[in-house]
Amino acid sequence: MSDIGLWKIAEQEPDRVAVVAPDGSSVSYAELAAAADRYGRGLQSMGLDVGDSVVLMLPNGPDLLAAYFAALQCGLYVVTVNWHLVGAEVAYLIEDSGAKAFIAHERFGAAASDAAARSGLPASARFAVGEVPGFQQLSRLGAQEPAKRPDVRTMGSPMLYTSGTTGRPKGVRRPLTGADPDVVPAAATWFFGIFGLEPFDGHVHLCGSPLYHTAVLNFVTHSIQLGHTAVLMDRWDPEEMLRLIERHRVTHTHMVPTQFRRLLALPAEVRQRYDVSSLRAAIHGAAPCPPEVKRAMLEWWGPVVIEYYAATEGGGTAISAEEWLRKPGSVGKPWPGSTVKVLGDDGAELPPGEVGTVYMRMGSSTFEYHRDARKTEQSRVGDLFTLGDVGYLDEDGYLYLCDRKSDMIISGGVNIYPAEIENVLSVHPKVGDVAVFGVPNEEWGEEVKAVVQPAEGVAPGPELAEELLAHARDRLAKFKTPRSVDFVDELPRDPNGKLYKRKLRDPYWADRDRAI
Repeated sequence: MSDIGLWKIAEQEPDRVAVVAPDGSSVSYAELAAAADRYGRGLQSMGLDVGDSVVLMLPNGPDLLAAYFAALQCGLYVVTVNWHLVGAEVAYLIEDSGAKAFIAHERFGAAASDAAARSGLPASARFAVGEVPGFQQLSRLGAQEPAKRPDVRTMGSPMLYTSGTTGRPKGVRRPLTGADPDVVPAAATWFFGIFGLEPFDGHVHLCGSPLYHTAVLNFVTHSIQLGHTAVLMDRWDPEEMLRLIERHRVTHTHMVPTQFRRLLALPAEVRQRYDVSSLRAAIHGAAPCPPEVKRAMLEWWGPVVIEYYAATEGGGTAISAEEWLRKPGSVGKPWPGSTVKVLGDDGAELPPGEVGTVYMRMGSSTFEYHRDARKTEQSRVGDLFTLGDVGYLDEDGYLYLCDRKSDMIISGGVNIYPAEIENVLSVHPKVGDVAVFGVPNEEWGEEVKAVVQPAEGVAPGPELAEELLAHARDRLAKFKTPRSVDFVDELPRDPNGKLYKRKLRDPYWADRDRAI
């Protein structure tokens, strides 16, 4: 068996398939490593040095992965851009990260051109897949360089930006380790071991979400480093996912609950048409999963549905299907080497069952929010940090999340957690998607509002609103039941399922101050 690591596998098994592109074409380990070497030499010939940054605005595909591994072996920070952003937002990422090179795809050409112009990045530092005015062809990057490894090779790092749901995003920047890029970090094998995934072993990973997302990028790049084939989807579609699982005998994938719901919405005859028995781990996170949805997936796919809770900043928990059936609603126990504590507002650790703010740490790992010492400081208590999530640990050490602290509703001095109400409404057959948050109430401070995206073919209106409120009243205490329901065509989610609740909530609070 080959040693693990992209470049070692490329030397020992050059024809092994590393990537299956969205168009169905295959890229071998030798081809991917050669492209990463060529781009790496090209970036170094431009003058990029260890600690510099490169920004990628690319769809899922071999080009993104080759550029990523190029940066990784050259000691660069690599920023993967959410390609739904507009030019001004991308320019901010270029400027904030201090990028010395920008690689974009013609599909996002308008935003890329605008961003490059706003940031003042010289034409010599702009590269494109396809035609983008003012950009050089990516194929020219390193084309004149010798076909060998870059002269300086030291481990770089992704520099991923936390979601901008509350103000501008902040880059999570870790100190570079100076490690040999040919040596796969132990964290990769350790992390996959949590989910029972070993190097090689016939594993095939299916990626159905954009690679600009932290977890998605980690799962794909770790899979390649461990000798797994990565099958990439460009745009996720539920039946196409089932087809790819059967076609490539997919063993593991990373998902969000929104995708579970869309899979379950397929007609029974469509679901039964495909063989998904190759799956060993369907790993999900990023958003709360209603218990009824998870039970339905377990009934269909079997005990391969594994949940985790984690942060770009480091640390997390995981829970197997068997554990979850014993502890429904939990997101699991801390990973080996990860610390999870629930603290009160005074910073003191709370006893089991008591709700507080969830804090984490991963070993001795450190990070800072780039150019934002205040946010770095505010997120920490000692050597622990928080994402602002609220929850509790049970007597066995299993973590249960209630909600984000910023989303919590305070009505008449009572804390109300929207996620609980969303879980109740989301399983109603006429609900396609739902968000719950607090809106102003003169007497109580806040009252509970539900905003619903009706299921396909369902008409919004007062009759549907009353039906949903009656459904909630049967299942929730009176103080948790929404006072009213509004309807929208589509909730503002990113492709990974993360809800931008602030976009819905802020208009109700115009010229008002929230209690939180």
